[in-house]
Amino acid sequence: MPRRDLLIRFAFGVGVSAVAAVVSAGVGPFEGGILLAFPAILLASVTLVAKEEGLRMARDDARGAALGTLGLLAFAVSAAILLPRHSAWLALGAATAAWAVVSLLAYGVARAVGHGGDEPPPKR
Repeated sequence: MPRRDLLIRFAFGVGVSAVAAVVSAGVGPFEGGILLAFPAILLASVTLVAKEEGLRMARDDARGAALGTLGLLAFAVSAAILLPRHSAWLALGAATAAWAVVSLLAYGVARAVGHGGDEPPPKR
């Protein structure tokens, strides 16, 4: 990967982290923490993928990130419910299973309704 691309990704990550720190200091840690969950590198990655490999690949990456986010939400909710009542190993194992199941189901649903194949094939 070219050094310029790495620097762009790093800059996006730093920028989002800095905004989260400012929000956290100004409004509160809860609001700042929400921003820290933002996948800062996704913006840079999708931009670079679109430039290097085309919009079709960038759309696929963005769709994958959205589906993965559903899985992460399932992980977070499962962990929040289970950690106070069970051992960390059990709670995190179950949360990881919830992440995998939700992510794979979301992918399956997206494929079943036709998402991911809606762009014309790339021109060669």
